[in-house]
Amino acid sequence: MKIPFNIPYSTGKEIAYIKNAISSRKLSGDGEYTKLCQSFFENKYNFKKTLLTTSCTDALELAALLLDIKEGDEIIAPSYTFVSTVNAFVLRGATIVFADSNKDNPNIDVDKIEQLITPKTKVIIPVHYAGIACDMDKIMSLAKKYNFFVVEDAALSIDSYYKDKPLGSIGHLATFSFHETKNVSAGEGGMIVINDEQFVKRAEIIREKGTNRSAFYRGEVNKYGWMDIGSSFLPSEITAAYLYAQLQELDNIQIRRIQIWKQYDDGLANLKNKIALPILPEFARNNANSFYIVCKSLEERTSLMSYLSNREISTAFHYLGLHKSEYYKNKYKGGELKMADIYTDCLLRLPLYYELTDDEVISIISAIQDFFLNKA
Repeated sequence: MKIPFNIPYSTGKEIAYIKNAISSRKLSGDGEYTKLCQSFFENKYNFKKTLLTTSCTDALELAALLLDIKEGDEIIAPSYTFVSTVNAFVLRGATIVFADSNKDNPNIDVDKIEQLITPKTKVIIPVHYAGIACDMDKIMSLAKKYNFFVVEDAALSIDSYYKDKPLGSIGHLATFSFHETKNVSAGEGGMIVINDEQFVKRAEIIREKGTNRSAFYRGEVNKYGWMDIGSSFLPSEITAAYLYAQLQELDNIQIRRIQIWKQYDDGLANLKNKIALPILPEFARNNANSFYIVCKSLEERTSLMSYLSNREISTAFHYLGLHKSEYYKNKYKGGELKMADIYTDCLLRLPLYYELTDDEVISIISAIQDFFLNKA
C-alpha cells in the first residue's frame, strides 16, 4: 500500500466552474469567480478587504511594495520559515533580522522579539506554522508600542483562529497560499488581506500594475492610467474558478483533516518520551494543515524517513533555517538560533490530505511505532 505525502483534493465541481469561466469569455483576473472568492473570505472571516494573487509569494511582494520597504529598513521574521516570507522584503533592499522559534512549536518566540527591535524596525512577520497561531496579542502590543507594521504570513492558516479571531484578520496585512499542499488549493494561487483602511485603495492599484484600472471598471473614473509603482499580481479566472469550488467544500474538508490530525495525535501519544508532537497553545484553534513530529536528532529523522520510505510511506521535512542558508549566511549578524536549528534537523511531516483513509493513518502510526520499538 503506497501512501504519498500529499494528494490534492478535488471536490468534483472544479471542471464545471472552469468551463463556465471559459464560456463567459472573461478569463483574465477580477472576473466573476475572483469576486466570488474574495467575497467568501470577507464575509466568512470579516476581513476588511481581500485581493486574490497568483501566489502567496506575490501577496508578500505586494505587501512589501505597499509598505514602501526600502534599503535600510529592518524586518523581523522567524528563521524557520519558507524563503518567500523574507525574500519579498529583501527584494526591496531590507535587512532581515531573524528570530528563533518556540520550544513548544516552530512559531516565532515572541519573548525574544523586543530585544531585536531597533529604530530601523519597519515590519514584523509572524508565521503561523502548520496553521497554529502565534501569540498575536503580544505581537500587536509591540507593534503599537514601537510603531511598526505586522504582516501575518498565514500561508498555512486558512480557517485557523487566535482566540476568537481568524488568522489573517489581526495584522495590518496578511497573506494566504492556495498551493496544492494547502487545505484548499487552486494548484497555485494566493491572497493578500488588507485590514488597515489606509492601504485598501493603494493595494488595488499596485496589484493592477500601478494603474487605477479596477476603479475604471467599476465606473468610478472615466479612464485609467499609471498612478503608482506596481506589478501584475492577478490570477486568471480559471484559477479563481478552481478555488471557488474548493471554498464551497471548506467545512467538509476541515472536518476530515481534523479527524486525521487527531488520529495521529492519539495514535502516537505513547511515544512522547521519544518524539515531540505538536503542542497547541490555549489561544490557538487547529486547522489541521500539517501533522509533524520532532525527532531527537538529524540522524534519527533520516533513519525514520528511510524506514517509512521502505514501507512506501512518503514523508517530508520542512524548512531549512534561513539564517544558515547559502544566500543569507554571510549577511546574518545575529547569534545562535537553537530552536530553528533543531526544527531544521529534526522536524518530520507526515501525510495529511482529505482522501487519506483511517486504515492508511493506522499503517503510518504502526510503522512509526515499529521503528522506535525496533530501535529500542
